[in-house]
Order: sequence, then C-alpha cells, then structure tokens
Amino acid sequence: MPDSFDVISPATIREGRATDAYFERTVETLEHAEKNPRVVAEVTADQFPTDDFEVFAGVADAARLLAGRGVDIDALAEGRLFDGGPVMSIEGPYLAFARLETALLGFLSHASGMATNALRARRAAPDASLLSFGARHVHPSIAAVVERSALLGGFDGFSHVAAGELLDREASGTMPHALVIAFGKGNQEGAWTAFDEAVPESVPRVTLCDTYSDEVDEVLRAADALGESLDSVRIDTTSSRRGDIRHIIREVRWELDAHGREDVEVFVSGGLDPDALRALRDVAAGFGVGGYVSNADPVDFALDIVEVEGEPAAKRGKLSGKKQVYRTDEGGHHVALAGHESDGEPLLSPLVRDGDLVREFDLDAATDRAREDAKAVGFA
Repeated sequence: MPDSFDVISPATIREGRATDAYFERTVETLEHAEKNPRVVAEVTADQFPTDDFEVFAGVADAARLLAGRGVDIDALAEGRLFDGGPVMSIEGPYLAFARLETALLGFLSHASGMATNALRARRAAPDASLLSFGARHVHPSIAAVVERSALLGGFDGFSHVAAGELLDREASGTMPHALVIAFGKGNQEGAWTAFDEAVPESVPRVTLCDTYSDEVDEVLRAADALGESLDSVRIDTTSSRRGDIRHIIREVRWELDAHGREDVEVFVSGGLDPDALRALRDVAAGFGVGGYVSNADPVDFALDIVEVEGEPAAKRGKLSGKKQVYRTDEGGHHVALAGHESDGEPLLSPLVRDGDLVREFDLDAATDRAREDAKAVGFA
C-alpha cells in the first residue's frame, strides 16, 4: 500500500492538473487549431438577484491560483455578500486559465457555502461565543478551509490544531467523553481534577458533564470537584437522550445559580443549527457548531465566457457581456453591464493585474465586512 493519502498536492493544483478531462481536451484542440482568443469569463451562481444572499469566500486561494498567469481579474472583496451576477471576472487569453476552472470553482464554491452557514449561525446567536467543531466531518486536508470559513462568518474560534498553526490562531478545546470514560464510571471527578492538574493555566477549565449520569448531577459534582477553578460546563448530550434540551439547559443554569455558582457558564454542543441556537441563546453562553458549517452545501458557481475578442458572447441561459454588480443604498444587489450608468457602490474591484496580485487579504477585515454587509442587506 502506498505510504500516502488520497490528497491532490498544491503543486498539482497550480500546474492545472486538478482539472476535468474535457478541459485537457479543449486545450489540446485549441493548440492544434492555433486558437487562443482573448476572452472575458465570469464566475456566477445566479444571473439575476434572487433575494437569497450568500457570502463570498475562498478568494485568497483563488487569487494564488490565478496570479502569474498574465490575466486581469476583478472580484468581490472577501466576506462580501452577493445575490446574483458575477463574483469574479477574468480577462485574458483563454488558454492562460482554461485548465484551472475546476480548481478555481472548488476553491470558491466550498468556502463560500461554509462561510454562508457560519454567518447564519452567528446571526442566530449574535451575543454567544461560537466555536467551530466541524473539521472531523471533512477530509483533513481541508480543515483549515473549514476553520477560516467559520471565522469569516463570525465564529470566535475553532478546535483544529493544524488549522490553527496554518491560520496563526490558537485552537480551542478541553475534553472529550473518551477522557471521562478512561477514568471509569462513577469517577468523573477523577477525570475533571486530572485535567485541571495537567493542562496549562491558560486553558479554560470546561468540564464535560453528561457522560454517565444526569446533566445537573454531573454539573454540580464538577462544581464541587474544581471549586473556583471551574469556568464552564459543557453539555453535549446525544440527540437520542436529550428530550427537551432547552429545559435541560435551563435546569442546569438554575441549579448552578441556586448553589452560588453564577460565575460558571454553560456551553452546549452537538448537532446545532440556527434554529437550535435561537432556541438556546438566552440560556447558554456559548455553542460548539460542527456539521452545520462543515457540511454546508457548496455554492453552485459556474465559470462562463461572456465576451470573445471584445464582442459579447455567451451560451444559452447566460447573460453576455462584461458586467458590474452594485450595492444600492437600500441594501439591494444590482447587476448591470460594465460601463453603463447604475446606482449604488460597485463591488467588483481589481484582484490581479497582468498576472500580479494587487490585493492583500486580512481575515479580520473580511469578518467585519461580512458582519456589516449582513446588517445592510438584512441577512438571516
């Protein structure tokens, strides 16, 4: 068995070999015919606005893929919300980027879908602490994409160690059920106190309190075992045992307060979506959200030629001609032909010029942009 994983290498992606076979055939045919027209190609999800905004993400990876190819690229800013029309426009010799379409769309589609769901989660629980727990649901090679997308959507942190190293952010996390089980039934205190003694002081003391017995019972035992060291309790009860999870969390909060532990926060994880976050946001201080973000449907982007040698051209069902998109004063999204008069702020701006990257990427700025855009357009 080969000593490797089923992972396409970055070098293979940059070389254009992470592509669909028909692009290879297209390149062979055009080179044989000695044709390489100058085109404008646009990445779109919908031709016209649909009143269903999504978050643009993955543009940093897309820019790294396309830089140095002798093309000009305009694109939305990372974190910008869009609703119809192009999110990216590429102008140059078609053979300069023909093989890259598959990888380009993958970079943009997957990250944008996850960032959109992350923003939906954030809007559902605007004041809570949100951590991304979803890297376990995807191929490990893209864990950093998951976590970056979660941060872009407004999450406060994530759990994946290697992603943290790549993104220069420290991963968050305390204990799994496996740690408690390793100490044996009835000895949950042994697990909690050993954790308190072992991990650095900088790690929050958050005990998992639903492994063997009633959540309230384990929460109060953890409070006794760790005393003032305890920061939070985490409830991760499996869905088959939950019953009324809101009632359970309210009861936990009540009993902590009744025992003088108003200082201990309640953190909830396990199968949470925006509906669950809205239902629990007034009784829990924070949430771990996993599959809702990592398993988000990719945005269905397509790349289409809309202009050839300066003349409008497009296949049936697509709008020909180079375009610009605008944010109106009312928070709407408007699509118009480039160069035509239109109201609103133009959103497509230079990303690459003559192959050179002309934009910097700041994740915090992109997160702020997504938050402000969400308010402006009434997202979620």
